[in-house]
Amino acid sequence: MTNSFKFADAGGLVPASTGTATVTSKRAGAPLALVIGSGFGGLAAAIRLACRGWRVQVLEKLDAPGGRAYVWRQDGFTFDAGPTIITAPFMLDELWALAGRKFSDDVELRLMDPYYRIRFDDGSWFDYTGDAERMRAEVARFCPEDLPHYERFLVEAAKCYRLGFEELGSIPYNTLGDLIGAVPNMLRMKGWRSIFQMACGHFSNPKLRIVMSFHPLLIGGNPLSVTCIYSLINTLERRFGVHWAMGGTGAIINAMVRLLESLGGRIRYDAEVSRIDVEPQAGAGRGRGRATGVTLAGGERIGADIVVSNADTMWTYRNLIEPQYRRRWTNRRIENSRHSMSLFVWYFGTSKRYDDVPHHMMVLGPRYEELLRDIFKRHKVPKDFSLYLHRPTATDPSMAPPGCDAFYVLSPVSHLDSGTDWASAAEPYRQAVAEALERSVLPGLRDHIVTSRVTTPQDFHDRLLSYKGAAFGMEPLLLQSAWFRPHNRSEDVDRLYMVGAGTHPGAGVPGVLMSAKTLEKVVPDVKSFV
Repeated sequence: MTNSFKFADAGGLVPASTGTATVTSKRAGAPLALVIGSGFGGLAAAIRLACRGWRVQVLEKLDAPGGRAYVWRQDGFTFDAGPTIITAPFMLDELWALAGRKFSDDVELRLMDPYYRIRFDDGSWFDYTGDAERMRAEVARFCPEDLPHYERFLVEAAKCYRLGFEELGSIPYNTLGDLIGAVPNMLRMKGWRSIFQMACGHFSNPKLRIVMSFHPLLIGGNPLSVTCIYSLINTLERRFGVHWAMGGTGAIINAMVRLLESLGGRIRYDAEVSRIDVEPQAGAGRGRGRATGVTLAGGERIGADIVVSNADTMWTYRNLIEPQYRRRWTNRRIENSRHSMSLFVWYFGTSKRYDDVPHHMMVLGPRYEELLRDIFKRHKVPKDFSLYLHRPTATDPSMAPPGCDAFYVLSPVSHLDSGTDWASAAEPYRQAVAEALERSVLPGLRDHIVTSRVTTPQDFHDRLLSYKGAAFGMEPLLLQSAWFRPHNRSEDVDRLYMVGAGTHPGAGVPGVLMSAKTLEKVVPDVKSFV
């Protein structure tokens, strides 16, 4: 599991309850929805279902909520394990509004400035902000000739946002008709191009091509392969900002748990699901079944009217559903799919502050395109790397003891098809990352480290139950998106639904929140079960 070469006083996010809350009397006779996993997608789905009148119970494998958004507490430092930014706060506002509440009453968001700093291997950097004039000045600083092309890039990205996110994002894609209906928008966006191809079509400067195409890496996609539709992230950030939740991402997760419990929902920890129980349906065709509940790792069976899985979608199909009930998501199809990268993440605290380092920074290595091919195509773990450095104490000193800094640094790496023995490779890799950071942006780092732990692709597999240790589910390629991605309503098992990074529309906090919203179009009204 998680490796730690110095680990003391550790603890996860404190659960908002023990999981024994009494269901409100008005829901006592309502049908039961079981939700597997308490990540952003699972909690959002549970809240939406509770608002629609369902009794809801969330089953969480870990000892605290969050899933990939779990929180580590160690030596006085707080480390968000996964997501660190909020780019679509309106989706959280909407979730709270369903319950008659205001998100801002429970969580304070702070706008980042800059959103990111992209530091190149030669020491130059681009500050990516929400200020239109400053962005134009940054583009002109690198290549004045590209400034008119930047304006055209923004227009095209805005079109992708409108056509791809606003018009297509919440369509459940249950039928070929849904797919056919999306084709005109896909053609208008020229969705067959990669986002890197789109950037190259606008910019002559190689550094600007990187700046305008790196975003899919934040959701597990290869910029050389992922559809240009994901340029919509640029517009999403410009319109709504890049935010930090004071207290960390865990503050949002805890607030979601409290909101769910206020609606009568329950969450149960240390409750790993080993099987989704399926019964055959007479007259429904060979192999067709209906979800009737789950069986926990300890053997306990819990019956339910519907089951919603926020677990990794490929893991759900391959390991939680018996093969005879899987006509579409067979083992062969899962194995032949292309899966996202994984991550090596080093969480560490320092005894000094690095006040010249912004909240979010990309520390790029000497290669871009070939490094991406090593990670996504060749499934190698090369000696060089590019890094995402997160310093939350730049905005929120509460994440570390006084006078200290909290960090996490993330290196995109291949999933477990690389064959890397991470039990032995983790520490040398961490040392190489430390040396690179000390040489570039954190001078004297190794003399000031006071606490540390790492997460590897093996941890994603063993602890978070992600197929092949892929951190973001299936790679978001054009032919692994929308109708081609696992559907929000299971194609194989009735009364089984999917939310999270591995289903439509994909990874990232906005994507998983949107997947929960999509359930409203596919889960029948609660009255049909009464």
